[in-house]
Amino acid sequence: MDGYYDPLASLSGLIWILLFLYLIFAPQLKHQQLLAARRRLMQKIGMKRGSNVVTMIHRQESIGFFGIPIYRFIDIDDSEKVLRAIRNTPKDKPIDLIIHTPGGLVLAATQIAKALHDHPAKTTVIVPHYAMSGGTLIALAADEILMDPHAVLGPVDPQLMNYPAPSILKAVEKKEAKDIDDQTLIMADIAEKAIKQVRDTVFNLLKDKMDEEKAREVARILTEGRWTHDYPLTIDVLKELGLKVSTDVPEEVYALMELYPQPMMQRHPGVEFVPGPSPRGKNSQSLIKFR
Repeated sequence: MDGYYDPLASLSGLIWILLFLYLIFAPQLKHQQLLAARRRLMQKIGMKRGSNVVTMIHRQESIGFFGIPIYRFIDIDDSEKVLRAIRNTPKDKPIDLIIHTPGGLVLAATQIAKALHDHPAKTTVIVPHYAMSGGTLIALAADEILMDPHAVLGPVDPQLMNYPAPSILKAVEKKEAKDIDDQTLIMADIAEKAIKQVRDTVFNLLKDKMDEEKAREVARILTEGRWTHDYPLTIDVLKELGLKVSTDVPEEVYALMELYPQPMMQRHPGVEFVPGPSPRGKNSQSLIKFR
């Protein structure tokens, strides 16, 4: 019949439109809520410690349509943002830089480390879980490093085409020049320069925190390939090296880390637990899962 109005069809069409809009905007709204919660907690930490709090957290975050994960590491965008944050911090105000990263570009990490080192007021790097490679380089720039008792840093030997620079040099040393191709010789030359450059950077970051000879020794140890690049340097090892580290991580930092969730599509059944009573005697209201 002409002009027949089907209310069920109209309702169905409206539902599909609303569902489509939800799929588009819900992830963005959730992300904005996370950002707001992070800012509030960062402000709380800053007020408690009298500092300007800056974070560089590299987890995978699902943002946008279908929650596609974004993989993060230290890059130029990070260095631009951290340098801007340091530059905008009053010279007499301390800086707390919270780091959670697998590492990244030497250029970006060096820029951040230099800027943090040159800040006139006290600088603190806080490591709740790990700060490897370039993250370690940045941590060495701080006046103090606060770490969870089981958090770790790592060696800072340069990596060339996924090969450790010290290993490239050792491989070349074991062969005669006539048995080495030109590309390997070129890589060895670059590796030697890269090690020297990073070693000099580490020395310059440490020489005002310890005796110069000790600073040279630490710089050599961290860049010589003594360990694999992902070897965890614990607090005990770092203290033996003469670095100023402490386990006085503010409790709020752990709460902040929970606001950087891994994307659901990347999660697998893993560890979960129900927190017991808090130190103040109040029971937690939710089940916390780590997957």
